[in-house]
Amino acid sequence: MRFSEIPMKLAGLLHHPDPIIINHIISVDPTDQKKTACYDIDVEVDDPLKAQMNSFLSSTTNQQEIAALEIKIHETIEYINQLKTERDFMLSFSNNPQEFIKDWLKSQCRDLKLMTDVTGNPEEERRTEFYQEPWVPEAVGRYVYSKVQLRRQELEQVLGIRLT
Repeated sequence: MRFSEIPMKLAGLLHHPDPIIINHIISVDPTDQKKTACYDIDVEVDDPLKAQMNSFLSSTTNQQEIAALEIKIHETIEYINQLKTERDFMLSFSNNPQEFIKDWLKSQCRDLKLMTDVTGNPEEERRTEFYQEPWVPEAVGRYVYSKVQLRRQELEQVLGIRLT
C-alpha cells in the first residue's frame, strides 16, 4: 500500500462520534447550597492542517517524492533484514562453533546438490554394493540400447538414408 493511499482507506473507516448531550439544571435559588463539580470534556475541532495534508498527498509532484521515499524505506528494511541475518549467523557460530560448522556444511552440501542438479546419492554410488543391485542389468541394457540408437541416427544423417 502506498503512503498516499492511507488517508483514503482510513476515511471510509472513520465516522464522527455521536454527540454527547449533557442535561444540567442551573439553580438560581439563593437558599440552594453551592455545589461545585469539574468535568473534563473532550471537544473535537477540525484540524487546520488536514486540508494542507490532503493537498500535499494529492499533488502529483509530491507523489514522485513519496514514491522515492517509499523505495528508500523498502531498501532500508531489506538492508536491516540482511544485517539481522548476518548477526544471527555470527551469533549462532559464537554460541556453538562445532555444531554450527556441521550444520553449515550440511546446508552447503544440499545447496551444491541443488545448484548442480546432481541426482542420486554420490556417496552411495561410490561403493560397489550399489552396482550389485537387481536393477543394474536392466539399466545397463537400456543405456547401451540408447547409445546404439544415437550412433544409428548419426550414421543415418551422415549417409543421408533412413535405415529401418
